[in-house]
Amino acid sequence: MGAEELSLIKENVDLAIEELGPLSDVDFGLNRESVEWVEGFIERQRSRPGFDPEGSRGLISVLGSFLGECIVAATGGRWDWSDDHGWGVVLPEGSTIFPFSKVEKQFRGGLEEGESVAGFYQVVVEVIATGKMRRLRRGGADDSEVPA
Repeated sequence: MGAEELSLIKENVDLAIEELGPLSDVDFGLNRESVEWVEGFIERQRSRPGFDPEGSRGLISVLGSFLGECIVAATGGRWDWSDDHGWGVVLPEGSTIFPFSKVEKQFRGGLEEGESVAGFYQVVVEVIATGKMRRLRRGGADDSEVPA
């Protein structure tokens, strides 16, 4: 996995900004407000009659790319491939998070099952990327790979 896949992620991010930005009521870009708007967008898609999460692969790919790139922008992280979990973002403190998995979980379970891309973004940016998680888990299991 390499440059070609990373190029597709960047294309997905551009597509999200081009298509969703005009639909939103926020300064849509790689920021918290846009992630919060995307969370609502996912919920609106889920509530549509006949919604099928299995048929949402393309949308999950676009929104997962966007969520990951928002996290990269906020933390200085970088995209990396994991044989176990696929594409993830390696944070500067060493943890890896998996935005595609988180988007898929919200599409499947929604906010009512506690799946929130905005909450994920907040925890990653404010707790995990800052190293607070490691300090809080003194003596706990290694959290270097955090699947969504």
